[in-house]
Formats: sequence, C-alpha cells, structure tokens
Amino acid sequence: MTKKRVVILVVFFLLLMLGTHVQAAPNTIPIPSINMEVGQAQQPQEFVDSIRILILLTILTLAPSILILFTSFTRMIIVFSLLRSALSTQQTPPNQVLIGLALFLTFFIMSPVYYQVKEEAINPYLEGSITQEQAIKTGSQPIKEFMLEQTREKDLALFINISQEEFPKDRSDVTFTTLVPAFVISELKTAFQIGFLLYIPFIIIDLVVSSILMSMGMFMLPPATIALPFKLLLFILVDGWHLIVKSLVESFI
Repeated sequence: MTKKRVVILVVFFLLLMLGTHVQAAPNTIPIPSINMEVGQAQQPQEFVDSIRILILLTILTLAPSILILFTSFTRMIIVFSLLRSALSTQQTPPNQVLIGLALFLTFFIMSPVYYQVKEEAINPYLEGSITQEQAIKTGSQPIKEFMLEQTREKDLALFINISQEEFPKDRSDVTFTTLVPAFVISELKTAFQIGFLLYIPFIIIDLVVSSILMSMGMFMLPPATIALPFKLLLFILVDGWHLIVKSLVESFI
C-alpha cells in the first residue's frame, strides 16, 4: 500500500507541474495584434488594385468548377470511376489516386492551350501592350476552340435554341454561358460511351464464372469473388492502364 501511495503522489505532483506549465505558457507567448482599418482610397489606382484582388479571390473560389467544366477533367474522372466499378474492386484504386491521375492528365492535355493563352494574352497584358479587356477576349479564344472541338453540334444547338439566340455564323462567337453546358453534356456522353466499352469484357467474365458455378451447384459461393482475380488478370495481360490512358489522351488530339 505504501508503494501505491508513493506512486499516486508522484503522478499527482507531475500532473500539478504540467498544469502549472500549461497555464504559464500563454503568458510567455507573444500574441500579435492585427489592426484592420477601412477608409477611402487616396488614389484611383488603389481602388482598382482592390477590385483586382477581389476578382482574383473570386476566381480562386471558382477554380474547382472552372477545372471541371472547362477542361478534360470530367471525361477522365468518369471513365476511371466506371473502370473501377467494372473491375468490382470497390475502393481500389482509392479516390485520391484517381483524382490525382485525372488532374495530371488534365494538365498534360491542357498545357498547349495554357501556353497559347500565356503567349497571346497573359504576357502582353503583363507587359502593358494590351488592355485587360483585350487580354480576356484574346485568352478566351484558345479555350473556346478546345471546347468547341469536343462539343457536338446537336448539344450546342440545344442550348442555343433554349436561349432563343440566333445560331452564330462563326462558332467562336458562341458565348460561354451557352458553350459550357453543351460541352459538359458532350463530355458526359463520351465518357459513358467509353465506360460501356470497358464494361463488356468484364461482364463476359462475370457471366462465364456465374454459369460455371451454377453448373457445379455452388450456389452459396459469390461469383464476384471468383471473377475478380480473372478480371485483374485480363486487365494486367492487356496492359489496361496504358491502353485506357493512351485512348483518353488521343481522344482530345
């Protein structure tokens, strides 16, 4: 009993010292003071800079939507998700891996468009040779060209008719409000077409395995458990990731 009391006293003493140290710590840590003042701009340039910062912050908040709706990311991630479902591997590869791969493939595919925008719009604007309005108009053209190449005429005409606008003589004159939804549904259709083709060989494996198990009377054995190794073996033998990534990248060229 004496040893237990000694141990309890030692533990109590250590906790007391630790509590004293924690309480004294905030007094030793300097806390910076932040003063925010709202006043009138002294010069018009200060007001313009503030507006530019506000616009930049707004663009940053919309960056995920821009990445998804203006680039090849939508097709990539949907095809990868359908592939995982066809393989019946549940959460393998995980979402982080699929999203990361789709992002870097998107950067690879969109890099020519980015460099064109940089050379024709961003660099001249930073040098002061063109105005902001000219930079936006010039920089949007390569993005429009990329999106129009992947957009079906049927989908584009759908939103032009809904908006009750006249069909432009030049496709590059289509507004982004009309082009973006048409581009998205075109990408969705293309992604589902690719996903359908991916499902066919794996469905055949499921049917064959199910038929064999039923003919052998193994009704309690899940066919998905037996079919999964054969799906993975087929995918490895045909070098599936290489073929899928190659097909996806070439579909944008």
